[in-house]
Amino acid sequence: MQQLSASEIDQICLWYLLQHSISSFNKLMAHFGSAERAIQLSALATWQQFKLHIRHIERLQHFHTPQGQLEFQQCLTSIAACCDHILFRGHTHYPEALLPYEDSPPILFVAGQIDVLQQPQIAMVGSRQPSPHGAQIAFDFAHFFTDHQFVITSGLALGIDAAAHQGAIQQGKSIAVIGTGLDQCYPAVHHPLWQTIIQQGGAIISEFLPHTPPARHNFPRRNRIISGLSLGTLVVEAGLESGSLITAKEAANQGKQVFAIPGHIYSNFHQGCHQLIREGATLVDHPAQVIEDLSMFGQLPTPTFTQIQTTPRQTKSPQPKTTEHVAPASPDIPAHLHALYQCLDWSIGISLDELALQLPHSIAELNVAIVELELLGLCKQHAGRYLRS
Repeated sequence: MQQLSASEIDQICLWYLLQHSISSFNKLMAHFGSAERAIQLSALATWQQFKLHIRHIERLQHFHTPQGQLEFQQCLTSIAACCDHILFRGHTHYPEALLPYEDSPPILFVAGQIDVLQQPQIAMVGSRQPSPHGAQIAFDFAHFFTDHQFVITSGLALGIDAAAHQGAIQQGKSIAVIGTGLDQCYPAVHHPLWQTIIQQGGAIISEFLPHTPPARHNFPRRNRIISGLSLGTLVVEAGLESGSLITAKEAANQGKQVFAIPGHIYSNFHQGCHQLIREGATLVDHPAQVIEDLSMFGQLPTPTFTQIQTTPRQTKSPQPKTTEHVAPASPDIPAHLHALYQCLDWSIGISLDELALQLPHSIAELNVAIVELELLGLCKQHAGRYLRS
């Protein structure tokens, strides 16, 4: 971790005393002009005049006792142990994407690389309990985006978040914005994923000090950072009660584009996405459409790709080691069946006649190949159309 100046330590102290209250932090900094003046015991009357929370006032009083000084030093020790970088609003390396917002975090704690925070990002969010189809889509879309030089930003949660991170780190970089301090990984099962994100040149970031527990209200709060860092937010799969809809709302309030992937009209997995589309989110069924829209509306600062492939690359995702919902592993497909398998999807399906128009094979040859895929458990038929299984 970098050497901290006295002014930076004072800002951490104010953040510590205010228990992450952005409004109180901004109010006191505007009044006093510096964190050093704001944390003096003589400032107590002003804190009371501003009607700050009683706990904040009590913490200021306690801070100026020997025990309070010791506890803050322990906090600084914990920060040094778990953080690689500390970014202060307005300083070099603080993400420019967050600066326009009044609720931008005054301080960001970072494990991993800081340069990745300035790179073009796409946020990907969704249900913590997605369908296998939704997890696979998240994995494939994330892989496609990183193949075109975008960083994938998400929240390290179970389900869609995890699948998006996993798809990104196959060949690119990812950023996880978490709702705890950097001294703990929540959920704990994602500790290997956390480590791999950093090893691949990404970052784990938080506005919360060490020892901040995974309180329920912290997760909706961190969503504004996920959307704020990103050029646009893609909701992959979400029910009507999904927390990912909060991220989409934050993105819309920030003037960012919101994208949603539709699904079956009777599927509870997709009702949140359908609601977003009714409210004006852009419907997408291919990752290239997201990049094209961001480019069309001037969201891309510089060209990040030269040509968009028309089919997302099929990649081999890691086998899940737990019972959580993650992207299923891409199957090992015999070489002579690969082109046929690429023509299939999970939801709409395709007929033999349509396959014959896309592939240089007769109907008879396609019938044989389809049977092979079915015997391998890679294909199924529904209402005369063939789908992946």
